[in-house]
Amino acid sequence: MMGYTDRHARYFLRLITRHALLYTEMVTTAALLHGDRDRLMRYSPAEHPLALQLGGSEPGELAECSRIAAGAGFDEINLNVGCPSDRVQSGRFGACLMAEPDLVADCIAAMRARVDVPVTVKCRIGIDEQERYETFERFIRTVADAGCDTFIVHARKAWLQGLSPKQNREIPPLKYDFVYRLKQRNPQLRVVLNGGVGSIEQIRTHLGRVDGVMLGREAYHNPYLLAAVDALYGDGRESETREHIARRYMDYIDAQLAQGSQPQQLIRHVLGLYRNQPGSGRWKRHLSEYAHTAGAGSHTVAEALDRMPFTQA
Repeated sequence: MMGYTDRHARYFLRLITRHALLYTEMVTTAALLHGDRDRLMRYSPAEHPLALQLGGSEPGELAECSRIAAGAGFDEINLNVGCPSDRVQSGRFGACLMAEPDLVADCIAAMRARVDVPVTVKCRIGIDEQERYETFERFIRTVADAGCDTFIVHARKAWLQGLSPKQNREIPPLKYDFVYRLKQRNPQLRVVLNGGVGSIEQIRTHLGRVDGVMLGREAYHNPYLLAAVDALYGDGRESETREHIARRYMDYIDAQLAQGSQPQQLIRHVLGLYRNQPGSGRWKRHLSEYAHTAGAGSHTVAEALDRMPFTQA
């Protein structure tokens, strides 16, 4: 979700769901240790519960970054060993680390030694020629023995050569049975399923077999789906309408523009709010066309709302 779930997107998503755990974009250890730390770690208190996702492979660096993140108030530290992009591989982190379970275990042990907040792992069910469930479970158990008890599993392999990251989200086929089997054979672990989930009905089905479900691009491109998620947490409060959410986000836009943010950075996150609804094309066209114009701001969203059917929820 790099390039998508920045702090503005997360604030917007929090307006829709009160309970879902939100994740940052993946932040590399090098960027956090040597880059603009204030910018990378910035978030609104309203975003909680919030997890910081790290990319790296050096235990000491990951431990130090975990300490920094815990000190900044993040509720969870997640180590990404599932991203298949070439750039990530060249830095020796992401999905290529699934070939080195002992190293991942060392990283987790070092991270857990420095923080009290949960340290979790996001991974695939395998890489390249790995086909057997036993190989996948061996990786999980090796890392679990280092103290990790929560695994977010994208239920398809990652091909590290020959496929783009986009293709790796669709090829090869999903194998939910691997994730179900992992939970069945390891009931002491918290297993969260990721990959290909696009409806509340699918979420409910998976929750009958695993402990949680992670939504990725579906949550970004169809964010109002999250309005139904809070009921899964036992929250019986009525969801806010799309219009009410948009108007609350307009207040945030005004506040962020006053602090120097650019309007297109803020407005782009609401493009999917009316997905699959009458007038959704009109909504997206107006925002896409005018978000980049001089003087764009919250009024740009208000103008898009004015173009929607008045019966919209």
